[in-house]
Amino acid sequence: MARGGVKSFESLVDAVGDDSSVDGTAQSSMAPSRSSLSRSVPLRDLVGNPHNPRDSVGDLAELASIAEFQLQPVVAVTRQAFLSLYPDAALTARWVVILGNRRLAAAHKFGRTTLDIVVKDELAVDRGTLLSAIIAENVDRSGFDVIEEAKAVASLVQEFGRADQAADHLRKSKTWVSQRLGLLKLAPDLQQALRRGDLAIREARTLAQVPLEQQVIRWNAGRKGSGGGAGEAEAGAESADDIAGEKAGRDTGAPPMRSLTRAVRNFHDEPGALAAALHDQLGESGTRTLMSHLRKILK
Repeated sequence: MARGGVKSFESLVDAVGDDSSVDGTAQSSMAPSRSSLSRSVPLRDLVGNPHNPRDSVGDLAELASIAEFQLQPVVAVTRQAFLSLYPDAALTARWVVILGNRRLAAAHKFGRTTLDIVVKDELAVDRGTLLSAIIAENVDRSGFDVIEEAKAVASLVQEFGRADQAADHLRKSKTWVSQRLGLLKLAPDLQQALRRGDLAIREARTLAQVPLEQQVIRWNAGRKGSGGGAGEAEAGAESADDIAGEKAGRDTGAPPMRSLTRAVRNFHDEPGALAAALHDQLGESGTRTLMSHLRKILK
């Protein structure tokens, strides 16, 4: 051993500079691990998550600036970590993008050749943890609609075997999880309407509780006006109150007043549609209050 305990030149390099205990700047246990540091890697070394709950990456036009700069690194796991959870996945890239698949797609589309990534293999400790991270990242994000969200929640419930455990991992209530799962009971046409924004979530939750074959009929009954003469003209016209009510519904998250107005006009043909529209507009508490007052009137 050389004098002073230094075995080689490499050992000497490690003992000075930023790592020198003499300088008082040696790395402490609180320093970030190497895996958590951002690095720039070629796109050829990255692949999107093959189990991404998104059906598609959506419109990438808003991410066109990624060709010039990247504001936030994507989060990835190593191929080995991902294969430990999904051994049947056919992967050749070094890293799998877990959070940031739209940025990866935009980089390919707009000609960027590298991406900044942060490797977090701790997210791949089990499938439940990985799914929870993906859902938490995407909820309320652009292009991630409620049906995709519901499918992801369903996958998480299946992974854990219980809805309450999925709720705990997502830091959501069990009611929220149940409501998202309920949306998957909607008829395909209504799921598409919900994705387009033509169907309010509260109304969708109510429709999901009726038999599948009646859902579309009930929804259409609430949307169409009554036919014949002046009534038809009135149903086809959009009053200022209708428009104002619909705007208020968008601002507050409540169903549009227009659907309630149409249900009133069509009450004699579809009384159930009016009941559903009132329930959607008033909520559980408001509906019970209305029922109480109706009972007093009918006495």
